[in-house]
Amino acid sequence: MSGALIVSGTDTGIGKTVVAAGLAAALGASYWKPIQAGTADGTDSSDAVTLGVAPGQCLPEAYRLALPASPHLAAEREGLVLAPSRLALPPARPLIVEGAGGLMVPVRRDPSMLMIDLFAGWGAPVLLVARTGLGTINHSLLSIEALKARAIPIAGLIFVGAAHPDNEAIVPALTGVRSFGRLPMLDPLDVPHLRRAMHAQIDLAGVRSAMGGPS
Repeated sequence: MSGALIVSGTDTGIGKTVVAAGLAAALGASYWKPIQAGTADGTDSSDAVTLGVAPGQCLPEAYRLALPASPHLAAEREGLVLAPSRLALPPARPLIVEGAGGLMVPVRRDPSMLMIDLFAGWGAPVLLVARTGLGTINHSLLSIEALKARAIPIAGLIFVGAAHPDNEAIVPALTGVRSFGRLPMLDPLDVPHLRRAMHAQIDLAGVRSAMGGPS
């Protein structure tokens, strides 16, 4: 396995950090959250370490912004304009990159840049995290259309939540994007339970192959 994988979500608060951390820990990959907006209650990087990513494999953020808001607004409140030169992919491989929010979240206002624009420049495949419940078909199809319109490679989907067989089947059927499985809600959410769920529920060999490594 030699590549990078971008983890993005079809919505906010969807379990993206749990999936990204679980994949990094299970695949022995480095974890990178390039833009952290909202630091008062901790960071996604610290959560990733709590969920099993080795501290030495959790790379420092390019930007840490205090306000829990869209990156463009959080940066503006601190008098910053986020620079693409600081957001180049680090050389560590294998690498799991967690985006901020969803695909269309603004990184900066002027000149305009969205998260999906960063992804297009990076050229790595995107894995979409989608909830299983109501609304996921629309959100997932819109996200996949946006990626395809920009010729961004799509690794696949991971669903999060209670089982919903029809939703989990129709999104791949309508889009041709494969599902790597479903991560259930975990209680407690800790390293042993996440590790077991990742190995039992997620096609890790398929994810590894999508990153450019042996399946």
